Amino acid sequence: MGMTITEKILAHAAGRKEVKAGEIVTAKIEDMIIQDATGAMTYYIFRDHGFRVKNPEHVHVFIDHFAPPCTRVYAEKVQENIKFCEDYGTQLHYMQGISHQFMLESGTAKPGKVYVGADSHTVSYGAVGAFSTGIGSTEACAVMATGELWFKVPQAIRVHISGSLPKYVMSKDLILKVLSITGANGATYKTLEFTGDLVHQLSVSSRFTMCNMSVEGGAKNAIIEPDEIVADFMRERGVDESEMMFYQSDKDAEYCRTIEINADELDPMVAVPFSPANGVPVGEVGKVPLNQILMGACTNGRLEDIAVIAGILKGKKIKHGLKCILYPASNVVYEAAAREGYLETLAEAGCIVGNPGCGACGIQNPLLPGENCLATNNRNYVGRMGSPEGRVYVASPAVAAASALTGYITDPRETM
Repeated sequence: MGMTITEKILAHAAGRKEVKAGEIVTAKIEDMIIQDATGAMTYYIFRDHGFRVKNPEHVHVFIDHFAPPCTRVYAEKVQENIKFCEDYGTQLHYMQGISHQFMLESGTAKPGKVYVGADSHTVSYGAVGAFSTGIGSTEACAVMATGELWFKVPQAIRVHISGSLPKYVMSKDLILKVLSITGANGATYKTLEFTGDLVHQLSVSSRFTMCNMSVEGGAKNAIIEPDEIVADFMRERGVDESEMMFYQSDKDAEYCRTIEINADELDPMVAVPFSPANGVPVGEVGKVPLNQILMGACTNGRLEDIAVIAGILKGKKIKHGLKCILYPASNVVYEAAAREGYLETLAEAGCIVGNPGCGACGIQNPLLPGENCLATNNRNYVGRMGSPEGRVYVASPAVAAASALTGYITDPRETM
């Protein structure tokens, strides 16, 4: 029996010729991330045990959730992260944007390597053919101390996507459709492996969105076979081919399930409260009135997302009284969006442009009881964004921009 991409990566990282689903392996970790909101517990445990960081140049600490800190408590948490980096020589990334965006756009996350992070959306790096997954605080301590971590090799679900994307249907709609099929727990501790000609026509940014939200179905990791688009992406970031490993799943690799999706038949999707797996076509949601729209996040805060938003808003005005904010995923994205004129377009339309970071997940924009928010982020759980009596709807940048014009959830195709 052949191996999947994920099995091949874990086998190599474990120094094995082959592995199979269900086996326990100890794998070498290439790099790991810690973010400011989860770091405090990790640092406390690490200091308490008197550990030393084995590979400080491969441990990246990001200030992205509390960037900049808006309360004294957040400011204290930020300082704990800074102090840890000073004491242990780990890599501090302050106000550069969201950790996951940095790991890809900097070329730090590479095909064929293993990455972990004290943040569940570390699964994003499967966009370039890496094995990446979120871990807990105690596991983060173990990785910093040893440079390794044990895994149970996951079974794989093959998601085959055919057809082509209709106008204003994006990769966000693809993953919302997948989650509506798997449910919130249908991929628990499994790999979601995305295949098909359409997948390999997508940009790395679009692939990022799909891998990013796979954890909302419980997936241990998500992955897409790296191709020439990925190779070009890495070369543009100065990554030598000797640093990349381009694995392919064997034709006789074993999958526990196969999901078939025809993109030709797909409508823009909206995940209604209170689960990202509650995805339905936008036309079935109704004209839900909105109090705020948050665009960006690690899910949809890249340049191609902002381009779609600017294209819909250009020469128009956001609904009066609606709070609409864009948070670019990184400083690099912010600068590029400014050069392209997208930020000017958004400002003229009445959209606020915030600093790069995790603000689009509602950290700095909590809902009050009874309020509704449409967001391009990844989660809409009860209390995720302020009051548990507030309601969050998750959708693509196209749906968000169209809704900003009307003040209620709107099909972007109505703007054509």
